[in-house]
Amino acid sequence: MAEGKSSKTEEKKAPIPKVEEKKAAASIVRIAGRDVDGSLVIERALNEVKGIGSSMAHAIAHVIEKQYNIASSSTIGSLSEAQLSQLEGAIKEPLTHGIPRYFLNRRKDFETGKDIHFVGNDLVFAISQDIKREQTLKTWRGFRHQYNQKVRGQHTRSTGRTGATVGVMKKTVKQQLIAQRQEEAKGKAPKKAAAEPKAAE
Repeated sequence: MAEGKSSKTEEKKAPIPKVEEKKAAASIVRIAGRDVDGSLVIERALNEVKGIGSSMAHAIAHVIEKQYNIASSSTIGSLSEAQLSQLEGAIKEPLTHGIPRYFLNRRKDFETGKDIHFVGNDLVFAISQDIKREQTLKTWRGFRHQYNQKVRGQHTRSTGRTGATVGVMKKTVKQQLIAQRQEEAKGKAPKKAAAEPKAAE
């Protein structure tokens, strides 16, 4: 009985042989114009690229695992050049790789009418071009962008204030102050001196 237990513990303690990787993992990998840490898992590494969110990164990782047999649990630094080019292809042309169109960040493009997905500097350029077009057309959104104001109908009384901070007064207090100053200007003593409100710091 004791011999049986000792043999089981020996089996448990036996070290698991590690699978040697064919290629040493790269410390930094360049994907879609962005330097990414090579120790990150594929899905997490794709999240670092501008224009790829968590849902899109998950979809791309799932697609390359199905089509190219690249495990989604593998690190981005362990991929070969051929595998990285396949990954880049899935990022550039997601529709051809079977990713649904609702994942794309530019459906029915204004100029081409196509469903496109922009990443990196292309996305930054496309957004700036959209804002410039709005400004040249002199739309409401264009004016709001031009004057650095909030575009989507938010309130601007208390938030988004620029320049020197001025204390916000209530309407009744403001009227009392105006009346007091008018009386002082005429040379009459005010009946009730309204305390001046402190400016908000």
